[in-house]
Amino acid sequence: MAKTSICFVCLGNICRSPTAEGVMRHLLEAEKLTDAFLIDSAGTSAYHVGEAPDARSTAAAKRRGIRLSGASRQFVRADFARFDWVIAMDRENQRELLDLAPNAAARQKVHLFRNFDASAAADADTPDPYYGGEHGFDVVIDICERACRGLLDHLRAQDRS
Repeated sequence: MAKTSICFVCLGNICRSPTAEGVMRHLLEAEKLTDAFLIDSAGTSAYHVGEAPDARSTAAAKRRGIRLSGASRQFVRADFARFDWVIAMDRENQRELLDLAPNAAARQKVHLFRNFDASAAADADTPDPYYGGEHGFDVVIDICERACRGLLDHLRAQDRS
């Protein structure tokens, strides 16, 4: 059986997308589904390439037993061939990904993260906590927990149909 591949994408790949990646890995581990998925994250910019996730994101995740790892990288056109799902953290990232997509099939892989969060308004952005206070990082984890659960439920429903 082929793995389902998901790449979470934000601007710099140091706060929101690595948090979503870590939360999804944590969820998949808890449900013993890690072998069925390939999970990654990237940024639309190259601002932080090679850097670890933001220390504030890492600390907020650690308080909930979630591990963030990896190094920032930029999403590139070839990633559309690697991933089944390209999940944008906000509408600006979504627009950039759609512009980068080489064809209609690639554009169909791009989805807005919070559209999988049943408590969010349609097309809601995941706020960037980078310039805010510590509380913003906890808010992002809350969002990631809901949206990752919603995404996993969506994928399961697709498998059943």
